[in-house]
Amino acid sequence: MADESAIQQAAAMIRASRRTVALTGSGISRESGVPTFRDALDGLWARYDPQELATPAAFRANPKLVWDWYEYRRAVARQAQPNPGHLALAELQRRLPQVQIITQNVDDLHERAGSTDVIRLHGSLHGSRCFYNCQGDPTPVDVAALDFDPSNGPPRCPHCGRWVRPDVVWFGELLPPAQLAAAMDAAAHADLMLVIGTSGMVAPAADLPYLARRGGARLLEINPAASALTPAVDLWLQGPSGEVLPRVLAAL
Repeated sequence: MADESAIQQAAAMIRASRRTVALTGSGISRESGVPTFRDALDGLWARYDPQELATPAAFRANPKLVWDWYEYRRAVARQAQPNPGHLALAELQRRLPQVQIITQNVDDLHERAGSTDVIRLHGSLHGSRCFYNCQGDPTPVDVAALDFDPSNGPPRCPHCGRWVRPDVVWFGELLPPAQLAAAMDAAAHADLMLVIGTSGMVAPAADLPYLARRGGARLLEINPAASALTPAVDLWLQGPSGEVLPRVLAAL
């Protein structure tokens, strides 16, 4: 666990920053009980491979199977609550309006904790859109407003009558261009990046800390174990974000 001198050093880094960016990964959500993408393949879903459930081809082949898996994941995420790490980041945003959050997660725990203007690289479990983007890319669909029987598969798009899909990024798909551009701009102009609960192995999100560093930013990592990014950071606070971030906030 990070010692007090490291906590004080991290607080000083944040205090000196004029534009802080926080990049969060699955680790911060795991602390709230939200399993990682592959960890979610347990119980009834243990016999499936992620490639069978999270590709456009998989959805075309068996839309009900894919929709049902995402319904299961939505239910798990809805039951979870923001943990002290989420709450500390939201409080940091309130104290320092220049703080921008970029997340690889598809749950809504940052927003429920009170964070605003979160850049979502991989979409949202709680959003849906037309699989064919019949009214433009994307074509959002409010599933709550539709009358459909989930036992028959996904709802139908109210515009074209074809399948509605989860608004998340699947294997083989590009990240949402506007979100990626916003993330790259934030990283390029940051003077401090907090790297929280991410393995640093999933591109292009994993490239953002290096983009920030090329622009002169310092890198502060908060993770229980070393990641692929650890050798490149200026300071690593070892420990869960739910324990470390409140200590850093208190030190401010």
